[in-house]
Amino acid sequence: MAYRNGNYTAFYVSEPFNESALGAYATKDFVYYNLLRAWKEKDKSFPFIDSHQKNYNVRDGSDWEKTLKPRLHDRLNNSKNLILFLSSSTKNSRALREEIKFGVGELGLPVIVIYPEYRDKSDIVNCKSETITQQIQTLWDRLPAFRDAMKEVPTLHVPLKQELIKKALNDKDLMIGSKCDAGIYFYLC
Repeated sequence: MAYRNGNYTAFYVSEPFNESALGAYATKDFVYYNLLRAWKEKDKSFPFIDSHQKNYNVRDGSDWEKTLKPRLHDRLNNSKNLILFLSSSTKNSRALREEIKFGVGELGLPVIVIYPEYRDKSDIVNCKSETITQQIQTLWDRLPAFRDAMKEVPTLHVPLKQELIKKALNDKDLMIGSKCDAGIYFYLC
């Protein structure tokens, strides 16, 4: 059994992917992933353990079936949860579909969904009805595999706010070994 201490981050980038190319930094979801890394670099107590640092780069033009897909699986197998950046820039790529299919569908990883275009809890949740807003639900359609798999694991929906993300990363209910019941969760306003 794998030692599952990492946070696997799923985000859209155009394919083929090369982290050193300037094109990667033009993809907004990749920039938000790097923000997590920067927060960790600045504050070592920030509870982000990057599963992407556990093996070689994956979107490097290598063969999908022989190299890339197995590396994604290896990283996911060593993760306690999945962080998904979901924005208006997110596209339904092969890599994202596989990350959701394997990470959620096969491994049952809890998901922390970060909406980088939103800054407040009230952007995610209708504070009066205590339900997810329609604008957020519309984003789910950008990734049908995720939308359809949410019922299988706990999913926490948060805006891009460091203290809320830190709280989510520390939450035992969002870790594979101690996860809570499947469902859609959010922080109340």
